[in-house]
This record gives sequence, structure tokens and C-alpha cells, in this order.
Amino acid sequence: MPLRIMVMGLNYAPEPTGIAPYTTGTARFLADAGHDVHVVTGLPHYPRWEITPAYRGLRRSVVCERDGDIRITRVAHPVPTDPTGVGRVTMEAAFALRAARVRVPRPDVVLAASPALLTVAAALRRRSPGRTAVGVIPQDLYGHAIVEAQALGGRAAGAAARLERALLRRADGVVAIHSSFHRSLVDLGVDERRITTIRNWAHVEPVTAGADELLRLRRELGWRDDEVVALHAGNMGAKQGLENVVQAARIADATGAAVRFVLLGTGNQRARLERLGVGVERLQFLDPLPSGRFERAMAAADVLVLNEKPGVEEMCVPSKLTSYFTAGRPVVAATGRRSPAASEIAVSGGGVRVGPGVPEDLLRAVLRVGLDPTGAAATGRCGQSFAREALSETTARAAYLAWVDGLARRRGTGPVNIPAPREAPETARRAAVAEEAS
Repeated sequence: MPLRIMVMGLNYAPEPTGIAPYTTGTARFLADAGHDVHVVTGLPHYPRWEITPAYRGLRRSVVCERDGDIRITRVAHPVPTDPTGVGRVTMEAAFALRAARVRVPRPDVVLAASPALLTVAAALRRRSPGRTAVGVIPQDLYGHAIVEAQALGGRAAGAAARLERALLRRADGVVAIHSSFHRSLVDLGVDERRITTIRNWAHVEPVTAGADELLRLRRELGWRDDEVVALHAGNMGAKQGLENVVQAARIADATGAAVRFVLLGTGNQRARLERLGVGVERLQFLDPLPSGRFERAMAAADVLVLNEKPGVEEMCVPSKLTSYFTAGRPVVAATGRRSPAASEIAVSGGGVRVGPGVPEDLLRAVLRVGLDPTGAAATGRCGQSFAREALSETTARAAYLAWVDGLARRRGTGPVNIPAPREAPETARRAAVAEEAS
């Protein structure tokens, strides 16, 4: 039976990266299945942290649109130039307050995407046992994020963690996007029966371009045939800690290493990184590329770089890994041993890990992997296989439909735990090997 579903989340298409592709995808899964879906979201602003030109200067505080059969209500909110502290909290509070005021027919299910955390509070206002159930999809764990990114002081971080715990414990169902999130949610006091693990899916298509086309793209981008191209694609924010990549490129200059580090994309830290990298010959910045060309750029690189700030270990599962694995190129991840990213690298076999914040180690790993074409190709194939098996959009769609159906059947009367489809045998075997190795 079709359900009336409300999706609340600050980020939605046309934002190309981060949380938006997953909130957008989930809404479309539900609409394609015949449900009546209404999305309440913000103004497009990520990852540049500035409102998209088409939405600037609006005289109305609410904008109504459609995404196919999905009704969209966008509410206005401020966008901070520095999204790491009070400015971000102000933006999220403004969004949550205005989202809570949007009038819609009583939904059967409300889904809240977090962050922003205060969106969960707005969603819970609509919770009514027996009538409306609330499900939460945390893409980042807020309490961990504040501590690990050092975004707020100790007292504020503690208050945010307590708020997160209280809100998540009130939800009828919570999605864990990774097994590490499942453990963290239990530690927060969320009833394990209310937690359902549904992995984020690979939302880009595998590249079918031939070697000649990729070679032409390399030359268009200024990449030489005799250098290892190490590409970081995606947001340039505080938690990425990309000073490490800039320093690795500086060391490569000093040693004459045949490597080029490329930072592709934008973010609130890009301007600072560009200033830091002035005069570094083996460092290149590229503006975001359009769909299609972006995927080919990843496939054309020799190595794909994931970098996290030291101390970032439990707050998030980097969404770029789904795209990296799909691209079929080896990944070098500078990340903590206990991070979800490290787990993904170990389980997939799609790359190697080095410690965060040690540029010499990052440079050595990039050269070691990039100068071994046979090994790099094999590692890339492992990542691609993992993307097909464990990060399937089809699997995620079925899991979300089952989860939402379970929420609707319970309607706020009890715990909900709809298990995701079983993993493929090879994926399960890799997970067991990685768990034993750790």
C-alpha cells in the first residue's frame, strides 16, 4: 500500500557530493516504488558553502519544486563562510526551525537525514505512536564529528553528544551505514533492535572509456605520461586534513619524485590550501568537473587518494570511497587504523592504508603503488568487485524499501529492525579476514 512519506534533510540534489546523493537517492527509491514522497530541504550550497546562483536573492523563504513525482519544499537558511563551529550550528538551527513549520498532510513515516542533527528534532515533533513513525539516517555521527574535527569546545561538544543520544534513542528506527556506526549507535544507547545496517551505495557508473580516451583526458588535464598521478577528488574541508597532501607534494619537489598530486573539487578549505601550496610544482588544483568527465578523471589517474585529519576515526564513512572503488583504480588512504575507511580498504582489498598526518608515508605509498602497474590494476579490480558486491544500488534500494515498510507497520509502537539483504559470500569472506587481521 502506498505510504505518505516526508523526507527531511538539509542537503539534496543538485548538490553533487556528500550527503545529497544519498538523501536524493533514498527519496527516489521510495517514489519509484509508488509512495507519495515530500522532501523538505535547504538551498543548494555544498560543497562550495555558498548558495547556488539560481537560488540567490529569493524574496520568498519557501520555494516549491518537483523532482519527478517527488514534491520538494526548500526553506531558506544562512550559509556560513566557516562551517566548522557556531556558524554551522546557526545554519542547522535555522533550517530545522523552518522545516518544522512546513505544513504537509500527516505523513505515515518521516525520515530525517543527519547531519544536520537538529533536523532530527524537527522530525520527532511529527512522531505520533500509532500514526506516524520516525526513522533517522545518520551519515555522520555528530558527537564524534565535533570532537574529532575539534569544531567546538569541550562543554559544547558534550552538550551536542547528549542531544544526539537523546534524539536517536527516541527514533523508531535508525540506519547504520557501516558496521562501525552500528557499534557506535549501540554505545550511544540506541536500542539495538531499532538499528538496521544499510550500506551507502556506489552512485556513479563504471567508466567504459578505452585507454586512448583516458590518455587524451590525461593530456587535456596536463598530466604527463612519465609521472604518477595521485588524485584526491571531492570536498576540501577540515576533516580531510589535506595539508598532508600539500606537504607530500612539497617533499616530492625536494626529492625530484615523478609524481603529481591533484586536488579536484572545492570546499571551505580550498583557498587556504592553495595559499599553502604556492610554489609547489608537483601540486595541481582542479575545479569540479561535470558528470561523466569526473568519473573519467578518476579512471585516468594512477592512484586515488583518501586523506583524513589525524584523530578522525569514528565520525564518518567517506562517501568518496564508493566512487573510488567503482573507478577501478587503487586507493591510498591516509587514515587512522580504527577508522571506517581503514576497514573498507582492508575488506575490499582495493588499496593500502598509511597513517594520517605523515606526508612522507603518503608519498612513499603513492609511488610504491603507482609505479607497479600490474599490482595497481589488480588492486583496482578488487575495489571494483567490492563495489559491485557490497555497494550495490539495487541492494540499498531493496533494504530502504523494507526498512520504511517496517517503520510504517510499527507506526511508533515499538522497535524496528528490518535486516538488509545478506552479503554476497565473497564479501562476507573478506569481512571475516579483515576482522581477524585487526
